[in-house]
Amino acid sequence: MTTPDTHPVLTTRNGAVVHLQFNRPQQLNTLDVATAQAFLAACRAVAADATVRAVVLSGAGRGFGAGGDLASFRTDPTATAVAVIEPMHQAVQLLTGLNAPVIASLHGVVAGGSLSLATACDLAIAAEGTKFNLAYVNVAANCDVSGSWHLPRIVGLRNAMQIALLGETFLADEALRLGLVNRVVPADQLVAETETLAQRLANGPTLAIGRLKKLLRASLDNDLPTQLNAERDNFQASTQTRDFKEALDAFLSKRPAVFEGR
Repeated sequence: MTTPDTHPVLTTRNGAVVHLQFNRPQQLNTLDVATAQAFLAACRAVAADATVRAVVLSGAGRGFGAGGDLASFRTDPTATAVAVIEPMHQAVQLLTGLNAPVIASLHGVVAGGSLSLATACDLAIAAEGTKFNLAYVNVAANCDVSGSWHLPRIVGLRNAMQIALLGETFLADEALRLGLVNRVVPADQLVAETETLAQRLANGPTLAIGRLKKLLRASLDNDLPTQLNAERDNFQASTQTRDFKEALDAFLSKRPAVFEGR
């Protein structure tokens, strides 16, 4: 039985910002079956709540996460892999489909499936000294949790090959150079900087942000005519929202817009 302190994924809220925190600090937030199931449940709850306007993923203790819990794979590795991967993959699809932007707040160790999950987030902010390693090749396995899809789209194919095939550890500054994270901040400022960014996004036009997210992701697989049609259709839909009307009124009145996410 879990208590709030021992639950593998903690959910907290600050206004329109929801924080999902992996909570297995003694195991470096590795992903076992219970954690994967809890994370999926948390993502389902977020996806069902239209009042959520930003999501932050983080890890308790010494790191964001060290990937899969290899110790839990010993008895029946194939069945355990499926039991972990399936809910994590469902969770990734829910997160990437949200209108609300998703921010990865990274520190300590970010490895394996935890790094794959971070690549699925819309933005990533890392503490100085954070250590990254895709790590799959070191355990004779391939990517899961969307790493093979997101990584080359973020850093380019050649850099993705280097990260995946060599399985080497690199630090936050290199992650920033590669575009794997958007910002690197002092470790003691990570929580505050993450919250500032999340609140800024939560105060934005959430429906328009969702359309931007979907357009940008689709652009890498669409030809130009398809993408242009999608831009047109989504812009037309945006003009029918309350936030678009508010933006026009605010512009003409020379005042800041106050968006409601509708």
